[in-house]
Amino acid sequence: MMCSELSRRGFLKAGAATAGAFLLSTAGSMRAQATAGKGPFRLCFNTATIMGRNLPITEEVEIAAKAGYDGIEPWIRKIEDYRSKGGSIPDLKKRIADAGLKVEGAIGFVGWIMDDEAARAKGVEQMKRDMDLVAQIGGTRIAAPPVGATDKSGLDLDAAAARYRVILDAGDTIGVIPQLELWGHSKNLHRLGQCMHVIVESGHPKAGLLGDFYHIYKGGSDFAGLESIGPSALQIFHMNDYPDMPRDKIADKDRVMPGDGICPLSTLIKGMHERGCQPVFSLELFSRQFWEQDPMMVAKQGIEKMRTVMGKAMA
Repeated sequence: MMCSELSRRGFLKAGAATAGAFLLSTAGSMRAQATAGKGPFRLCFNTATIMGRNLPITEEVEIAAKAGYDGIEPWIRKIEDYRSKGGSIPDLKKRIADAGLKVEGAIGFVGWIMDDEAARAKGVEQMKRDMDLVAQIGGTRIAAPPVGATDKSGLDLDAAAARYRVILDAGDTIGVIPQLELWGHSKNLHRLGQCMHVIVESGHPKAGLLGDFYHIYKGGSDFAGLESIGPSALQIFHMNDYPDMPRDKIADKDRVMPGDGICPLSTLIKGMHERGCQPVFSLELFSRQFWEQDPMMVAKQGIEKMRTVMGKAMA
């Protein structure tokens, strides 16, 4: 009995020590992540940020990897250009994977939402082809912006929801999720509420929002609206910042690096994390200022700026 009791005490003491060491190790790991500025979030590189250099997608992959990103968000036209010049899609998939990157999303522009039935049917077929191309390089998401429903207001949001459901169902078969993209300059789907109406009324469990800090500001929504959006609907989010300019004057070209503008990025990201949202953050800029600089330098500057913002959010 005495030996048994001593063994039990020893076991409990050792267990407590192990648990304490585990907690200290976990806490240390979390602090290290926060210090690195990453926290629980994956950081991605949207290749629009260096678009002005017109580099082949293979070089864009190399830049994203060497700069330290977790993922890449390529543009469909760049993948098609690579293929048209004899590039092998399986080889591109392997190149991306070997570089340690994940295809977090992709950017295309097709008219899946427009009112004209014939044009919309063509847009849906193009979206299917684009999603298949994304799947072939290992991607699981694609942007679904309101192309063809931007210049004229009055889009029926219930009809838009039904149209969104069509490409979501197609995505189920292909293995790629179209993410409804908010466009601040559009006369439709420029506000969080409009986008969430379409997402909810689509009735599809994988429906989600492709958010963007600049576009939310441009479109006129209050950032407080993000508090009503749960984790499943926020899978990828474009990160950028903007200067102190009126919403009706600011444009894509005015975006700046994270932390260089007036957007309360760290506060917003902290709020997302506290609500259990952990979207992939993808750097997306459209500034000629960055297009004219060395692309590797821009990519490295971008991830450092993102890490700084993340570090403040997780502090």
